[in-house]
Amino acid sequence: MKKPLILLLPALILISGCNTGPRSKRDHVLWYNTPAAEWTEALPVGNGRLGGMLYGDPLVEHLQVNEESLWGGVKVPNNNPGALENLPRIRKLILESNIPEAYELAEKHLAGIPGKTWSYQTVGDIYFRFADTAATVTDYRRELDLSTGIATVSFKKNGKKVEYEVFVPAREDIIVITMNSQDEGGLDMDIMMTRPQDAVIKVSENRIDMEGQVVDPADPERGPAGEHMRFFASLIVTNCDGKLTAGEQSLNYSGGKEITLFFNARTDYNFDLLNLDSAIDPRKDCTEAISKASCTSMSQIRNGHKTEYSTMFNRVQFSLGGDPALDGIPTDERLRRFQSGEDDPGLIATYFQYGRYLLMGSSRYPARLPANLQGIWNKDINAPWNSDYHTNINLQMNYWPAEVCNLTETAEPLIRFMKELTAPGSVTARETYGAKGWTLHHTTDIFGKTAVIDGVYWGMFPLGGAWMTLPLWEHYEFTLDTAFLQERAYPVMKGAAE
Repeated sequence: MKKPLILLLPALILISGCNTGPRSKRDHVLWYNTPAAEWTEALPVGNGRLGGMLYGDPLVEHLQVNEESLWGGVKVPNNNPGALENLPRIRKLILESNIPEAYELAEKHLAGIPGKTWSYQTVGDIYFRFADTAATVTDYRRELDLSTGIATVSFKKNGKKVEYEVFVPAREDIIVITMNSQDEGGLDMDIMMTRPQDAVIKVSENRIDMEGQVVDPADPERGPAGEHMRFFASLIVTNCDGKLTAGEQSLNYSGGKEITLFFNARTDYNFDLLNLDSAIDPRKDCTEAISKASCTSMSQIRNGHKTEYSTMFNRVQFSLGGDPALDGIPTDERLRRFQSGEDDPGLIATYFQYGRYLLMGSSRYPARLPANLQGIWNKDINAPWNSDYHTNINLQMNYWPAEVCNLTETAEPLIRFMKELTAPGSVTARETYGAKGWTLHHTTDIFGKTAVIDGVYWGMFPLGGAWMTLPLWEHYEFTLDTAFLQERAYPVMKGAAE
């Protein structure tokens, strides 16, 4: 499975131990002296529901944004109607060592219909095109503070300092962007929001709105074509000291030293139904959250975010020592040196904490869905491997850090999701195997597909349900919450064993 290294949660958790020795600030900071040249180099921020990737370009800043529930597709049953009738014959062929014929029959009668998932999708991209493209840029620094969840870009433009921050507070549940300049006019720019398809952009006064509906093309392997998930996103300037002018495709900002923007996105996905819901109004939900946050001062929002976020992150202290002189070397250069054989214990400690950071960013409250194959960060309409849920191991691997790294709350979206999958999973158990209880195979999506996905070669994993109950048991082992075990975990585990 090929996915960006920067977003592989389980690969980052190579060390599960920790100590209570002094914690070094440097073990909590990723920093670079150049902008991101591509998406995998951008800085990820998130609160579990919303995510962003900040590039840090001083000429054309770019923030790619995500919302956890924006997917292609719609809920459809995908159990193969010929499964139960042909299962005895397939078993007989296997016992007779007639594997080729058994495989052919299984591919025809056990593989799900439709047999693939649609993809998790990007919301789109926000661009800040600065007016002075010929400016001399010096003292550039781009950093992500893992202990606060705040990404910062700073530089001097023609000798005057420019700095901006991006973070995603859980309480307000929005993305916050603040920009400041020492020079009046140092932030002169055009602000745009784009999406590759299925959306209409409207610019007015102090805001840019995106309204859309996912249009799925005809693809019998994935599901029916049609206009499916509705979504709405909004980028609003909540404070500025310059002139703001609405153009046809962008907002123009000029003559000021500071500007604050709030971003939010919502869909019409119903988490309890694992389906779209026409009663949900994404526009209303999106704008209400921004309006509510706008009534709170920026200092309150920022300080509240730091307190909420840091309280969880700082539960684990982990230090391996190392040379303090390495603090002055950019993270990407330290990685290159480490790969060539140089010793850097501090980088290993940062690597460990980065794994915790990514799980927090993709699965802490207010997340409702578990972290997918790319956590919550995805720049594509059709992502690698659909950025879906591979339940044969990848989804479980995402949550290996949850309990052992003192982030137990991050397991909640996964626990809830497993409970919701028991309903479609019980239909699959009955119609495919003639069994009681519920089951799941090697892949699912937000619409609860539980039959064989991607053909029987990859997808024939009938004990996927039982396999995915292990995180529930581990959650009990670490919390010793008997009410959780009795009321939530045990019914799911029992059903998977029937």
